[in-house]
Amino acid sequence: MYVERRTRMGLTASVVLIAAGLFLRPGRADPKPDFSRWEKAIAALEQQDKDKPPPKNGIVFVGSSSIRLWDLKKSFPDLDVVNHGFGGSQIADSVHFASRLVTKYAPRFVVFYAGDNDIGFGKTPEQVAADFQAFVQAVQKDLPKSKVIFLSIKPSLLRWQLSDKMQKANALIEAECKKHDRLIYVNVAKPMLGDDGKPRKELFLADGLHLNAKGYALWTSVLRPYLK
Repeated sequence: MYVERRTRMGLTASVVLIAAGLFLRPGRADPKPDFSRWEKAIAALEQQDKDKPPPKNGIVFVGSSSIRLWDLKKSFPDLDVVNHGFGGSQIADSVHFASRLVTKYAPRFVVFYAGDNDIGFGKTPEQVAADFQAFVQAVQKDLPKSKVIFLSIKPSLLRWQLSDKMQKANALIEAECKKHDRLIYVNVAKPMLGDDGKPRKELFLADGLHLNAKGYALWTSVLRPYLK
């Protein structure tokens, strides 16, 4: 896989992301996604639920690594939350596995974060918005009364050069959510920006992409009012 020539610190971060499967080449959207590569991760989530079955009518969180790394029990100790995030995934992956990760649990809320990797891999904002619509359809064809909450694609230090495309994707998805009373757009991006209009460094891990405890505390405070 391609790695840019950069400083020692930047190179270290890139190596970490490559190992995690998260360093994605811009400009190359995957035309034929290989869903089979997620089978091990999905099977592990299913086993987790067999060992401790989640309650019906709860809250399922699904999406990429920003979900997977979230300590939901710590953030929402008073709510029935289930973490079905799988790192490195794109929206289409959650569409494909919606029946196994979402609808079978009949949640009242589905909290969804993805699109970050999609843009990083080269998908256009329009493709991201279309994939989001496909995810909503996959959920609501079986759960028409469940609400889908989309957490806006976050600005990050690592992918700041893609911020314009991310903002456009967010705008398209927000517009779609406004058309339906069971779709909710939650803007976690705006409070992550500092007075200079750039991502706040104190919210991120050293890789400049994933959130630290302060970042998740911010997301929790923004999201919580919508889960009542």
